[in-house]
Amino acid sequence: MTTQDRFPIIGIGASAGGIEAMRAFFRGFPATLNAAVVVVTHLNSERDSLLPEILARFTTLAVETAADGVPVRPGHVYVMPPGVVLGIRDARLTATPLASGTREIKPVDIFLTDLARDQGDRAVGVILSGGDGDGAIGVKAIREHGGLTLAQVADDDGPETPDMPLSALRTGYVDFGVGAEEMGARIAANHADDRERASAAHGDGDLDANEVPEDVLSEIYAILRRQVGHDFSGYKPSTFLRRLYRRIGVSEATGPRAYLDLLRSDSAEVAALFRDLLIGVTKFFRDGPAFEALASLVIPRLFEGRGPGDTVRVWVPACSTGEEVYSLAMLLAEHADTLAAPPRIQIFATDIDERSLTVARLGRYPRAYLDAVSPERIARHFVPETESVVVSKRLRDLCTFSPHSIVRDPPFSRLDLVSCRNLLIYLSLSAQERVLPILHYALCPSGYLFIGMAENVTRFEDLFATVEKKHRIFQARDAVRTARLPSMIENDVIGIISTGDGRRRTGTRHPTLRHVAEAEILATFSPPHAVVTRTGEAVHYSARIGEYLEIAPGQPTQELAAMARRGLRLELRTVLREAMEGNRTTVRDDLEVGLPDGRIRKLSLIVKPLAMAAGAEPLFLVVFDATAVPEDPAHRRGQGDGKRADEFERLERELTVTRERMQGIVEEYETSLEELKSSNEELHSVNEEAQSANEELEASKEEIQSVNEELQTVNAELNTKIELMDRMSDDQEALFESTDIASVFLDRDLRIRTFTRAAAEIFGLQPNDSGRLLSNFSAPFSLAWLPEDAGVAMSERRTAERTIEGTGGTNYRVRLTASARKGSAVSGVVLNFTKLAK
Repeated sequence: MTTQDRFPIIGIGASAGGIEAMRAFFRGFPATLNAAVVVVTHLNSERDSLLPEILARFTTLAVETAADGVPVRPGHVYVMPPGVVLGIRDARLTATPLASGTREIKPVDIFLTDLARDQGDRAVGVILSGGDGDGAIGVKAIREHGGLTLAQVADDDGPETPDMPLSALRTGYVDFGVGAEEMGARIAANHADDRERASAAHGDGDLDANEVPEDVLSEIYAILRRQVGHDFSGYKPSTFLRRLYRRIGVSEATGPRAYLDLLRSDSAEVAALFRDLLIGVTKFFRDGPAFEALASLVIPRLFEGRGPGDTVRVWVPACSTGEEVYSLAMLLAEHADTLAAPPRIQIFATDIDERSLTVARLGRYPRAYLDAVSPERIARHFVPETESVVVSKRLRDLCTFSPHSIVRDPPFSRLDLVSCRNLLIYLSLSAQERVLPILHYALCPSGYLFIGMAENVTRFEDLFATVEKKHRIFQARDAVRTARLPSMIENDVIGIISTGDGRRRTGTRHPTLRHVAEAEILATFSPPHAVVTRTGEAVHYSARIGEYLEIAPGQPTQELAAMARRGLRLELRTVLREAMEGNRTTVRDDLEVGLPDGRIRKLSLIVKPLAMAAGAEPLFLVVFDATAVPEDPAHRRGQGDGKRADEFERLERELTVTRERMQGIVEEYETSLEELKSSNEELHSVNEEAQSANEELEASKEEIQSVNEELQTVNAELNTKIELMDRMSDDQEALFESTDIASVFLDRDLRIRTFTRAAAEIFGLQPNDSGRLLSNFSAPFSLAWLPEDAGVAMSERRTAERTIEGTGGTNYRVRLTASARKGSAVSGVVLNFTKLAK
C-alpha cells in the first residue's frame, strides 16, 4: 500500500447485542468516508452465520465474507466467518482455521493487535456491544501504534451488553466514548485532508519546539506537573510534540493555544494527554540478539558465588505492561534451574502509569504478543487460554510492580542489574545527564546496566565500562561520583510574566531588595535547619548547618541522621521516626552536642511536617535551635563532680526499668509474630479458595456467554426467516388475488385451511370458516366423491382430475393435488375448480 492510496481500516469488535449496534454504526457512516470495515464477532464454529446478509441490509457498502489472502479495499465490509481466527498482514486478510472443538474467546484482541502492527496510524478500533473483556488489549495495541480508538456508550441503540465497551473504556486507551451512530463522523473528522497534512508535518522526523510558543509549552509542562505530579520538561521535544499534536487533533482544538485553554478547564483532557505521553511500544524479547548476549555474558555472573541465603536484585524502570520484565524473569529462572542451590531472585518493576502496571500484574497477553518467544518457553513459562496466555505464577512471584518515577523518586539500591531499555530515547540530554548517574548510584559495585539499541552512555565512560557495545551492555565502574538524587522541591526558575499588552512571556524572576534582605536575615539569624524526605534523605541545608553535621566514613550518603554529630545521632533518628509516623511536630529539649572547637552546646531539636501540594511526597523540616551559649568542658567538670553519684544512681534505675520494658516488648513481639504467621496461613488458605471460586465463576460466565451469543445468532437468523415467510405469504396472496382460479386448501381431515375469492363464491365461504369440513357447505354439485379421491391422492402423492356435473347444467373440471414439500409428509390436498362452458 503506497502513501497515496492509504486509507483507514476500521476493525469492529462486537458480540451479544452487536447487530443493533452495527445497524446504528452503518446508519451514521458518512458516504464521503473512504475506508474499509472488518467485522469480528464471537461465533459458534459449528453453525453457519447469516451476518453478511444481515449487514448488507444496513449499508450500501459491498459486504462479503472474509477469506484468507483477500486484499482489503475501501468501500467494502469484510465479515469474519465462523471457525477461523482472523488477522491481517500487508493489507491482506489472514484466516487461520481453529482446531476441532476449539472456541476462540478473544478474536477481537487478536485481529486489532494484528491491525495495529500492520496499519499503524491508519488503524481504527471500534468496540461495540458484547460480553467479556475482549478488545481491551486490542485498543491498547492500536493506541501504541498511533491509531484511533472508539467504544460505544449508552444511547438509544445500546449497548445491550456493555461488558466489552466498558472493559475498553477502563483501559484509558479509548479516544472517543460515543454512541454507535456518532462513530463514523468522528472517524471521518480524524482522517480528513487537513489531518493528513498535520500528520505529514508532525508525524515524521524531529519536530521543532518553536512550532509551539515557548510560553504555551512551559504552561503545559506546569499543568502536567501540577495535576499529575510528573515533570515532562525533560522529555525529548520531538516525542512530546508528536504526542501533543495527536491530542490536539483528537480533541478537535484549533491549535496549541486553544488546546492550552482546554487543559486549563478540563482535568480529564490533562489525564488523556498524560496517558498519551506514557504510551510506549514494548514486546517480549525485543531485540532478540541483545537478550541472547545478556543471557550468555551477564546472567551467569549474577549468580556466581551466591547461595540460597543471597538475593539477585534486578530493577526495570519504565516497565510499561511488563513484557520486558517477564523476559528477564525467564532468563533468570532458566539459569537458576541449572544450579543446585540457587539464590533468591527479586525483580523490581516500576512505571509512572498505574494502568500499565495493572496489565503487568495480571500477566495475561494474546498469543500474538509472543511471536519472539520460542514454543519451548511458552510451554514452560505460560498457562495457555486458547489464543491468550497467562504468565506462570512462579514468574509472577519473582516480580514486584510498583509506581515510581526515575526522575522524581529516590532510586532502588544495591542492585545487580538495571534494565533501562528505550527510556533514555524519550528524555532530553539534560534529563539523561541526571538519570545515568542515578542508575550508577543504584547499582552495586560491578553491577550491570542494560539499555536500548538506540541509547548510549558515551558521556559517562568514567561511570560505566563497556561489556558488549553492539547490544548496549555496560558494567558500573568502582568510581565515586556524586549523583544528584531526585528531590521533591521544585526549583522553578522559569515564570510567566505579564506584559503591558495583555500577552504573557516567560522569563526568570529577578530578586527584589526585600527578597535579598529576607534571605540575609534567614542566613544570619535563623537557626540551622534541613529538609528531609520520609526516608530521612536530606534535600536541603541551611547556612551554619555544619556545626551539627559531619561527614560519615564509608559510602557517601545523604541520610541526615547518619551525618549528625556524635551525641545527637540517636536522638535525631528517634525524633524523625516519631514525627514521620504520627505526621506531627515533635520536639526534644535539653540535648547536648559537642562542637568542632570542643565546646558543648545545649539545643532543642524540632521536626515538623511541611505543607506540600496534594499528591506530593511528604517532606519534614528539621530545626537545630540552640538554647544557650556553648560552655567550656573544664568548667562543666568542676560543677558536675558533686552530682555524678546521683546521676549514676538515676541512670542505673532507668536502665533496670528499660530492661524490664524491653523484655516485655520482646515477649509481646514474639506472640504477635506467631499470631501473624497463623493469620497469614489462614489468609493464604482463604485466598486459594477465593481463587478457585473465581476460576469456577469465570468458567460459568464463559459458558453463559457462549449460550447467549448462540441465542443472539439464532434469534437473528429466525427474524430473517420470519421476514422471508412474511414476504412469501404476501406474494402468495397477491398471486391468488391476481388470478380467477377457485382453489381450496384442505388438511388431511378435509377441513378448510385457506381458499381463494373465486372458491368462496362457489361454496359461500367466509374468512372465519377455516377449520370446518368442506362437506358442510352447500355447493352447485355433489362432493360425495371427495373422501375417496382425496385419500388416493394423499396416499399415492399424485394429482387426480374429474369432471362433475353441477346444477343448472353447468359442468366443472376438478383437479385434486396432494399437498407436500419434497421429502416431507403429506399435509392435505388442494382442489382447483374450473367452470366448463355449456
